[in-house]
Amino acid sequence: MAAEEKELSVGGVDPGCRAFQLAIDVLARPWSGLILGLLGQGKLRFSELESRAHGVGAKTLSARLKELERRGLVARCVENGPPVRVCYALTPQGHAFERVAEAIQRWGQELVAGEPASGPRAKAERLAPRKAQTSSIPGKK
Repeated sequence: MAAEEKELSVGGVDPGCRAFQLAIDVLARPWSGLILGLLGQGKLRFSELESRAHGVGAKTLSARLKELERRGLVARCVENGPPVRVCYALTPQGHAFERVAEAIQRWGQELVAGEPASGPRAKAERLAPRKAQTSSIPGKK
């Protein structure tokens, strides 16, 4: 049995491990990594998060914050006073994501460096069928 478990393990990581799968599930949710990264810079109010998380709608942001709070990665703070303000901050468990984010960024840099060209236009050119070149001048090809 130990030999079988060792065979499943890659570089000291067992992809079938419940803890590994839980972490992957958190990061697989759209925008979770971005939200954790933004909160790694410090406590933010919802409106601040919304303005910094370009492309994330308020409904999605609210849902992700609730999920991350439920998992113990984000703490919701209510600041009394007129007006009452709600802010979000990473818990100690949430701060552990910083090490993970650094590793993911290093891996991403390796992936980008290995790409022949980047960007949506380069990707479209790689995927598009080759066409005969034509000129914009009438009568010329």
